[in-house]
Amino acid sequence: MNIAVTLSQKELMNVLLNVAVVRPVFIWGAPGIGKSSLVEQFASELGLPCVSLLGSQLAPEDIIGVPQIIDGKSVFCPPRIIARDKPYCLFLDELNACTQEVQKSFYSLIHDRRIGEYLLPEGSIVIGAGNRAQDNAIVKPMSSALINRMFHVELIASPRDWLEWANVQGIHHYILEYIGLRPDHLWRQPPKTEEPFSTPRSWHILSDALYSFGENISEARLEILCSGCLSPQHAVQFRSFVKQIRNRYALAKIIEGEQNWPHKPEDRDILYFLAQSFRSQLVKELPLDKSKLSSYTAQLSIRAKAMMRDLANISLEIAQMTVAASDDPGAKSLLPDWFIVELVRDLPRLAGKKAGK
Repeated sequence: MNIAVTLSQKELMNVLLNVAVVRPVFIWGAPGIGKSSLVEQFASELGLPCVSLLGSQLAPEDIIGVPQIIDGKSVFCPPRIIARDKPYCLFLDELNACTQEVQKSFYSLIHDRRIGEYLLPEGSIVIGAGNRAQDNAIVKPMSSALINRMFHVELIASPRDWLEWANVQGIHHYILEYIGLRPDHLWRQPPKTEEPFSTPRSWHILSDALYSFGENISEARLEILCSGCLSPQHAVQFRSFVKQIRNRYALAKIIEGEQNWPHKPEDRDILYFLAQSFRSQLVKELPLDKSKLSSYTAQLSIRAKAMMRDLANISLEIAQMTVAASDDPGAKSLLPDWFIVELVRDLPRLAGKKAGK
């Protein structure tokens, strides 16, 4: 499905509050970014019960019901879960994963809010959702007739919106701090290989597991939990982040000169994480145009060069990786060209690994 505009959780909620109450809405999005929970939250805010049907597990009779003979005439009786007396929100999850026959059974339900002779109660809402073809999920082509019966939006993972939600939901503080520092690790495009990958859902799963094991979880068990939920690279960096907290290292203190880079061989994973976090902060703070430097960012760039010199003295490889374009598919931003030029001019050793584009 090609949609020109994508929406964050907050933006989508506003659309639902204004559009879904008058027309059926279909939410496109990658697995695990919160489509289902957002619909449940929307229904709750309207004071409506939310009834979820999973398209990939439905047969046509699960929608249109089975015929019964009443007064000598056959009448289709829709399932009890759908045929309700009071208004509700009907959520058709994985709608584009069901067969063409099942899709046909949704036509009148979505367009007319009707199944045979049964009409959804006045005030009921119909919302569909599904993954995209590029997500390596189970999807089937959606007929043009069904597409044309709904309003379509695409949801993306917004770290800011998710962190607000996660604070309210009590997501583990390690995860809140980590995503606050590395928002680009909240979600990763589903890989073509069969392996775990990071999504808001997988971070929630990890949070539950961390609470279950308790604060004194060992590094070995933490590795098991992270590897079972997150993208491999994110799993490694999250473990390093937790180790960094336990060893009381802080990037802000290193930038301020209150701490040095960790230099012990056994802390090399912490050093890598801090270096990558430092790079992420520079990408965020330093302007692409040097003429737009403020007094703060000018001082930051000077301090950054000194920090990179110290980092190179501890590990030239990590320093080169910090300057180079990230290997993480989810990280698209680069350090400003002017900063790379000045850094390599002062530290020619960093040019050993291709930096920038």
